[in-house]
Amino acid sequence: MHRSSFPSAGLALVVSIMAMAECHAQTATTLSPVEVLAPERRAARPSQPRTGTESSRRTTRRVAAPVASNVGSGSTPAPSTTQAPATSASEKTVSGADVNARPLSRPAEALEVVPGLIVTQHSGDGKANQYFLRGFNLDHGTDLAISLDGMPVNMRTHAHGQGYADLNFLIPELIGSVDIRKGPYFADEGDFSSVGALHISLLDSVAKTMASITAGSFGYRRGFGVTSARLGEGTLLVAAEAQGYNGPWDNPDELRKLNGVMRYSQGTATDGFSLTAMAYANRWNSTDQIPARAIASGEIGRFGALDPSDGGNSDRFSLSGNWAQSDAHGISKANFYVIKSSLNLWNNFTYFLSNPADGDQFHQHDDRVLSGINASHTFNTTIAGFRSETEVGVQTRYDDIRLDLNNSVRRAFVSPIRSDAVKEGSVGVFMQNTIFWSDWLRTSAGWRGDYYDTSVQSYFTPANSGHANAFISSPKLGLVLGPFAKTELFLNAGEGFHSNDARGVTISESPVDGSAVQRSPFLVKTKGAEIGLRSKLVPALTSSVAFFMLDSASEILFVGDAGDTEASRPSRRVGIEWTNDYRPLPWLSLEGDLAITRARFRGDNADQAAAYQELAGFPAAQPGNAPGNLIPGAPNLIATAGIRLGEATGWFGALRYRYFGPRPLTEDGAFVSPATGLLNGQLGYRFANGWRIQLDGFNLLDSQSDQITYAYGLLLKSDSLFALCFPASGAPTAPSAVCQTGVMDRVLHPVEPLALRITVAGQF
Repeated sequence: MHRSSFPSAGLALVVSIMAMAECHAQTATTLSPVEVLAPERRAARPSQPRTGTESSRRTTRRVAAPVASNVGSGSTPAPSTTQAPATSASEKTVSGADVNARPLSRPAEALEVVPGLIVTQHSGDGKANQYFLRGFNLDHGTDLAISLDGMPVNMRTHAHGQGYADLNFLIPELIGSVDIRKGPYFADEGDFSSVGALHISLLDSVAKTMASITAGSFGYRRGFGVTSARLGEGTLLVAAEAQGYNGPWDNPDELRKLNGVMRYSQGTATDGFSLTAMAYANRWNSTDQIPARAIASGEIGRFGALDPSDGGNSDRFSLSGNWAQSDAHGISKANFYVIKSSLNLWNNFTYFLSNPADGDQFHQHDDRVLSGINASHTFNTTIAGFRSETEVGVQTRYDDIRLDLNNSVRRAFVSPIRSDAVKEGSVGVFMQNTIFWSDWLRTSAGWRGDYYDTSVQSYFTPANSGHANAFISSPKLGLVLGPFAKTELFLNAGEGFHSNDARGVTISESPVDGSAVQRSPFLVKTKGAEIGLRSKLVPALTSSVAFFMLDSASEILFVGDAGDTEASRPSRRVGIEWTNDYRPLPWLSLEGDLAITRARFRGDNADQAAAYQELAGFPAAQPGNAPGNLIPGAPNLIATAGIRLGEATGWFGALRYRYFGPRPLTEDGAFVSPATGLLNGQLGYRFANGWRIQLDGFNLLDSQSDQITYAYGLLLKSDSLFALCFPASGAPTAPSAVCQTGVMDRVLHPVEPLALRITVAGQF
């Protein structure tokens, strides 16, 4: 495992800045927070006024906001409340009102309120989305920790991919806020959080009962309703959603989704509790990514499918609770969750590379129960006369998992590849301290330790069964200077980690051919640093800039599609993010974000060089397989811009443009994705009685680009190489390495064309 140290220049910079700060001993107040949240209208008892760090960053119950949100838009504006100061330049909280003021084509796009984050889809709207942030192709959630109401969304040791984060059960109208963090600088953030950690909080109540109906292009229809009422000393909220969608595909998605939420809450987030039950079910067909040559030759259309039997079904049921109690000396918090989820996926990404007769479709099955209990206490004290907050906590999780990988044809079982029962548990302890040395200087220091234990029972290959455990330690440091001229300077450094699939930790034989396989490390270390500024020097403008670096150690990844492991090298990403939020008038807001990243592998890849030589003489298979240092799929440039107009009643509208820059698709850069620019819009009218009519438009410029792009080898029956590898009679005339690689090509999932959706909503 490769371990890199923090740059010595960065430490020198910290020392020099602290020295400069000694010359600026002036009284100042902390910058106001980026967002303002509406406090709950009820309270079991008044909570103590607080300031500080993470221990108090979620201090209000959420009720539907009055102006921008599509829920409760006719309610009376509530007074604002203070929020804990940020500990890094990239930390931010976005209200649910601002989330719902954007046109959203699918639930997980609510997370695109995160500056620099791209949320996209490549295989049906029932499958987890794909995420891109800070130069990472995060696949379906690796290194991006997502939680909802204290429940982890990321699934470890998952049938389809490590960290699989399916947010299709999210109802956007119920979002109270989204807390955004980036980098491994926070002691209370554990697995998958090295690139970012996103915490979604739910509303506790709505001002009035609301129901909406939406209909739109390509068979889209959705019904949604939410209500809340006093029950005893608390509030009961009930919400339900039903959705159907076919999409523009030649083989319709026929998506059918049902969602339900029931939530009881009492008190406030610092003195109260909540209990939440959720249920979700979804069924869909999917049009997977397709090779560009199949479109160019006319074999299929742009929205066609080479295997129309791909698709899936998913279910999720959960019960969770949150509790908190506070006084002048600190705050205690605890939460628990129990989640039952299942997933069946049928995919065919290589078409006829392995099975020339029936195709390469495979079936992935994941069925699990996971549970966890987390608790922490924050002590408000003084150290040498300086105000101090110290949080100590413990986080636990246990997954009981059944996993299956099978060969299939048109969703019919053909043969097993591997089947496993996995039990995986973890305990994390953390401590983080913030000292307020003056009005213009505060420091934070933290440490977390994580212990993981797993047992794997492999039913078809006993040699892959086993038991493993691991421990990892992660220190954190932070410093905040200012405000000076309404500007703060942030410096952060820390270590983090992500876990690998438990099956890859105990594997010894390939489930396909019995060859020896290199095992994965259980826990993989990451190291990062960030220097940033946040300023409100310009009236009504909040602007931040952050320079960051993140190193990932050498790791081996478990490939759920094949049932074995695949090696990758250490990597480094260096970049800059610039975020702007301008609100000059109550009815006008403008936003603009820019993220530029340089992502590279470190070290050489001798195995790749050898594989490239094996393909010599076959130009259909060799390009894209040369050794290089580019990281496939790593985004270099992401930019967004948006404008929003409107008040509580009357006309309102919004436009958002999202640019997803070109990305290398292979290490050698032989294949590069096209850039994708999408313009979405919204126009509507809010009536004084709480009714609303709204028109959302997606891909208004009717872009013909790719929603997501890959490059890899596959075979179609129309390829000349297919006849060499699978001749009608006799032995193959192409080398086995060439036949196993197939024809390299750009493989894409197209952007959906211009689509319109109209919503009618009423309050009662």
